[in-house]
Amino acid sequence: MRHRHPLRELTAAEVHEGLRDRSLLLVDVREPAEFAAERIHGAVLFPLSTFDPGALPSDPARPVVFHCGSGKRSAVAVAKCQEAGVAAHTHLKGGMIAWKAAGLPVVSLDAASGTVVDRR
Repeated sequence: MRHRHPLRELTAAEVHEGLRDRSLLLVDVREPAEFAAERIHGAVLFPLSTFDPGALPSDPARPVVFHCGSGKRSAVAVAKCQEAGVAAHTHLKGGMIAWKAAGLPVVSLDAASGTVVDRR
């Protein structure tokens, strides 16, 4: 039987710090339209709808941290990794909601003009 790690939750501030010092890889498990509309700078898109734990990058120096809109889908991604025996068990607690509540920067698409807006 595979050893299962408990779900590890990081705060928005902890994830922000990890992105700043490049000590983690932030993986957004939302869908492409959500990612295009608004995203965290530096996150890579890996949608839950086509999620393959075996295709995740594996770098012990930069562990994967998942995020989604609220934390629900990122917890599902962790569970899928556990089932596949992939060592990725951390997510952003509260997802984008918590990130924005903490006043942290996002990159968004201005619907009127179609331009990308970096909100720092």
